[in-house]
Amino acid sequence: MSNEDPHLWLEDVTGEAALSWVRDRNEETVSALTSDPGFKVLESGIREVLDDDGRIPYARRRGRHLYNFWQDADHVRGLWRRTTLEEYREERPDWEPVLDLDALAEAEGEKWAWAGAAVLAPDHRHALVMLSRDGADACVVREFDLERREFVAGGFEVAEARTQIGWIDRDRVWIGTDFGPGSMSVCGYPLQVRQWRRGTPLAEAETVYEGRPTDISATGWRDDTPGFERDFAHRQIDFWKQELFLLPGGGIPGDGIPGDAHPGDGFPGAGTPDRAAEPEKIDVPDDASASVHREWLIVAPKSPWLGHAAGSLLAFDFEAFRAGEREAAVLFTPDEHTALAGWNWTRHHLILTTSVDVSSRLEILTPGPGPDGWSRTPLSGVPPLSTASVTGTDPDVSDEFFLNVAGHLQPSTLYRGTAPAGADETVKQGPALFDTAGLTVRQYFASSADGTRVPYFVVGPEDRTGPGPTLLYGYGGFEISMVPSYSAVTGRAWLARGGTYVVAGIRGGHEYGPDWHKAALGANRVRAYEDFAAVARDLIARDVTTPAQLGIEGGSNGGLLMGAMLTRDPELFGAVVAHVPLMDMLRFHKLLAGASWIAEYGDPDSPADRPHLEGISPYHQVRTDGPAYPPLLLLTSTRDDRVHPGHARKMAARLREAGHPVLFHEHLGGGHSGATDHGQAAFNGALVHTFLWERLAPRR
Repeated sequence: MSNEDPHLWLEDVTGEAALSWVRDRNEETVSALTSDPGFKVLESGIREVLDDDGRIPYARRRGRHLYNFWQDADHVRGLWRRTTLEEYREERPDWEPVLDLDALAEAEGEKWAWAGAAVLAPDHRHALVMLSRDGADACVVREFDLERREFVAGGFEVAEARTQIGWIDRDRVWIGTDFGPGSMSVCGYPLQVRQWRRGTPLAEAETVYEGRPTDISATGWRDDTPGFERDFAHRQIDFWKQELFLLPGGGIPGDGIPGDAHPGDGFPGAGTPDRAAEPEKIDVPDDASASVHREWLIVAPKSPWLGHAAGSLLAFDFEAFRAGEREAAVLFTPDEHTALAGWNWTRHHLILTTSVDVSSRLEILTPGPGPDGWSRTPLSGVPPLSTASVTGTDPDVSDEFFLNVAGHLQPSTLYRGTAPAGADETVKQGPALFDTAGLTVRQYFASSADGTRVPYFVVGPEDRTGPGPTLLYGYGGFEISMVPSYSAVTGRAWLARGGTYVVAGIRGGHEYGPDWHKAALGANRVRAYEDFAAVARDLIARDVTTPAQLGIEGGSNGGLLMGAMLTRDPELFGAVVAHVPLMDMLRFHKLLAGASWIAEYGDPDSPADRPHLEGISPYHQVRTDGPAYPPLLLLTSTRDDRVHPGHARKMAARLREAGHPVLFHEHLGGGHSGATDHGQAAFNGALVHTFLWERLAPRR
């Protein structure tokens, strides 16, 4: 296409001309996909599994209470609630309501969506509640009293922005938000870390640390572990490079402030730094992740470091490391089949999660003196071809942990354990929301164009005698692994009708560690697309499906993957679905948070990067000659403030202009997830599976 973009006007998110075009496309899509009576039946079935009251209510411990956010038919926007462990163990716990978002939304005339909360320890009475308007990443912040169960009049309150906030003490918070010009990065994230004192204007909050204008963000938090109170700042240079700083001065003993996540995941606050001293940079590589817990510095290098392989997990005595000591306890070393998947601290132990050919394995590690002093115990009970994840710990107080185990045909089971003994109590069992009789899960490996072995899971009929309708899902980016999981929606809407479901673990993800991700960075992005095409061809060669019966689906970066498949290998597929996708790879860096992804894809303004970006940009690769394109369904949201809806809008317009079959639907709300409530999610799911089934399994 020419350098002039005829569809640039569709990037005007709320412009009347653009929204009129959106309404017209929505009307076409709704007319095409919802007129059959089967649509309502399917939508109702999806809504039923989303609202099922037997779902596991995953909870977060805050003091003596377990807190949960819950949505169902009676709580469309959601209910923040709490109970005790004793009640939680019951089949139907007695929940105490804390904050009703439906009532709040009605009272204030706002479409509020839950965005989390930071709760002040050790009393766990005061919270900073974050509320999103209709699912956007930007949120407002309000102080909430958990004893009175009401917002605090005259308390901490922040207007809508991509705010990062957490407690210092009852009267102070760490905050990064929009303070005006220069305070936010080009990506829209805070660059300043400030300390804000109750009763003072937000604009007068003291700046403690500031990132550079070219950075993605800067954040700060307090490590409030009793006896180890420390203050940190984090500089995010680009998506994969970062620096960690110990702030001078230290905190106030006993001045604890846990937020909604532990240091490295959330944004609790700092104490009173010594303004005469400079922040101390923790001397780890800028592509490594690093966190501090009690006396331990944990480092996961993504490149070889100190003689240790990329993808290792290392532990150092933090004070010795600061003094120059570099002898590490090696907690994990990867191999060609095994990658680090994560780690979680309890009070005295570390739970190590690894992935062996994309199936989970866990161990409980116990620190001991010296690099060789750590001991380990396997955590058994994880079935093959399944995923286990630690959903909660209370590392400042106890060795309690909660462990969730699930597989493609295996509903979630939530266990509770105490390290190092293991997970010996079944707390919750998720319901079986679709019939798995006659279904099986198999794992295969496809050979990509360069010979790389690419894993994928096939879920479907055990005794199929020939090819059938198949849906292949993929992502391939940002170190996100495609692991076994239980999807009641996929089961009810696809598997129960006789379809086969496939999940591909292509390069760009983290299925085999940092090298698996790096193999598809920048100009090598095509490796991910070659991997996905290889899986498609392998499915056809195994007689699982045919090109006419093979549909594909992906969202966000996976939506870019879908666009690439549509324009690179259209003959392999019978239908394509792309959710909230990137499509214009020559302008992604100018739209919303897009500039933060330059380290993943490349810089369109760089002469070195622009050619490969144009080559993988679906919007620029649409052709009118060659093989026919399979029909495409594009879904996006007006309120997505992460991936601009203009990507999907412009792609739909370009395909229509070129005469290719495309349907488009845009929710006015929903944010990057595409839906903020179960009604929206059920409608979206019914659109997708109606579109796919009608094209891949047409009635005869």
